[in-house]
Amino acid sequence: MPDLKKVPCTIITGFLGAGKSTLVRHALQNAGGRRLAVIVNEFGEIGVDGEMLRGCGIQNCPEDAIVELPNGCLCCTVADDFVPALEKLLDHSNRQPDHILIETSGLALPKPLVKAFNWPAIRSRVTVDGVVTVVDGNAVAEGRFVDDPEAVAAQRAVDPSLDHDNPLEEVYEDQLLCADLVVLNKADLMTPEESARVEREIASVIPRAVKVVRTVSGALDPAVLMGLGVGAEDDLASRPSHHDGLGEHDHDDFVSFQVAIAPVAMPEPLVAALAKAAARHDILRIKGFVEVVGRPLRLLIQGVGTRFQHQYDRAWRPGEARAGRVVVIARNGVDADAIVTEIHGATTAAVA
Repeated sequence: MPDLKKVPCTIITGFLGAGKSTLVRHALQNAGGRRLAVIVNEFGEIGVDGEMLRGCGIQNCPEDAIVELPNGCLCCTVADDFVPALEKLLDHSNRQPDHILIETSGLALPKPLVKAFNWPAIRSRVTVDGVVTVVDGNAVAEGRFVDDPEAVAAQRAVDPSLDHDNPLEEVYEDQLLCADLVVLNKADLMTPEESARVEREIASVIPRAVKVVRTVSGALDPAVLMGLGVGAEDDLASRPSHHDGLGEHDHDDFVSFQVAIAPVAMPEPLVAALAKAAARHDILRIKGFVEVVGRPLRLLIQGVGTRFQHQYDRAWRPGEARAGRVVVIARNGVDADAIVTEIHGATTAAVA
């Protein structure tokens, strides 16, 4: 008789740069022998997040148990990408996972993905253990996802017909509205008062009781992350969305493109120049890999707005093309050519 027990899946959502991949990596490294599999989705042409996870070298989640779905949002490509990827993991001849982690892109709406678990092809095989929303606490504390809520409220009070919808705010709120657990990441960059204020703001958005946990660098006990046992696909009514009843959605508010990066002599001048470009243009996220001359290790660069981090993540593999490149994710309408020119100019300066 076949085993009819459903495999639990955790959907990990959250805005650009909130720390989803760091959270997943920490879960893989501390799984305690549990066999895990990962589906990771990115908005952009380079699989930076998938590459980060594959570099872990973790026995309980080998490379063939990490499925990467680039260039498309899972909530828009359920039939073509998500369901086949899930079936591939479930049908693995030698290793059916105990738990599947699904990391969405930063621009994804989680509710359509939860709905997909009711598809006949997978409903009897998997369940949504819970939806975990990762929040960049420091960014939210600085008001990144809404322009001026008090001014908007005042204007709407005068003229209710005014429309001040902010697409970024809608994405952020939809991710909160679907959550069973909110991870308030980067708590070390906030004061206790700021953390408490952000938690109150989160509670005001979600119309039900949802636990908020504070983390630093995504260090969350897997026992907290997995095992929520919610069965979210059977609880859609309590997860309102700005897009309920609107049919399919798109991501025309955002654009992504790839920029080739020549080898640099030192990381710091390049990172500083990328931060300046992000400040001059409406750039949301920059992430990618770069070769540093004379270094056997690959440099990983990640930026959210003007805040950047860089580190050597792993050694270049024998025969691997050391082609440096970054993905730029920005609001639609940016001057992509100008951004590419600035980044190439920064690379030249960094080499010199």
